[in-house]
Amino acid sequence: MMRIAAVGDIHLGTDSGGTFAPVIRGLAGRADVLLLAGDLTQHGLPAEAEVVAAEVAGAQLPVVAVLGNHDYHGNAEREIAGILTDAGVTVLEGTGTVLDIDGARLGVAGVKGFGGGFAGASGTDFGEPLMKAFVRHTKETAARLRHALEALDCDIRVALTHYAPIPDTLIGERAEIYPFLGSYHLAEAMDAGGASLALHGHAHAGSERGSTAGGVPVRNVARPVIGKPCAFYAVGAGAAVEGARMAAPSPAPAVDLAAPTAR
Repeated sequence: MMRIAAVGDIHLGTDSGGTFAPVIRGLAGRADVLLLAGDLTQHGLPAEAEVVAAEVAGAQLPVVAVLGNHDYHGNAEREIAGILTDAGVTVLEGTGTVLDIDGARLGVAGVKGFGGGFAGASGTDFGEPLMKAFVRHTKETAARLRHALEALDCDIRVALTHYAPIPDTLIGERAEIYPFLGSYHLAEAMDAGGASLALHGHAHAGSERGSTAGGVPVRNVARPVIGKPCAFYAVGAGAAVEGARMAAPSPAPAVDLAAPTAR
């Protein structure tokens, strides 16, 4: 059984030093990996990324992240990714990574994702060039996620995004903004790519739990939603939970665990 700590939307600014490091220290011995679901900075500034890097630099476990829309706001997303990478964070965008944990291989594939809406209420790549570009970007992003998942040589696959793949974890947000919070194309990629668990952020007023049409458990780990320093999940043998996705050939259920308080 592999233990995943996850949180998104920590929104660290230049005045946030010392606020996230205690969470990192509290994970020692309690999690095997920390997944960060985007919006790590407040305004997408390299100076804010330096704060994030300093907070996670002492982590005693692997840290894997995707960026969020806030991290793109300052048009410095490449520099931000580089700063985090230099601090030991694995930053994913249409890519994946495999971690060896107690004799098992955990694969994480990630993309920021994008909007577009959900089945029956989604945009289409028809009409004005700007609308076609919007929807095609979503489809291309989802395709990169699927390919990253399929390319993982591992026992368990986890999909990490910022934008939501399903509407269930948006419940609580205004329905009018659902198309700007996620896309069903991401869920289709997770189903096709054999994910055992999907984690996302972005929807601060959303709900924590849902699942894709194919049965992949989806969890919204935006910090305002989980209401704690991070959420904990277990995947692999011995982690059975109702509605979990089984990945062939090895069982890969996911279960929610109680998160420890920060110290």
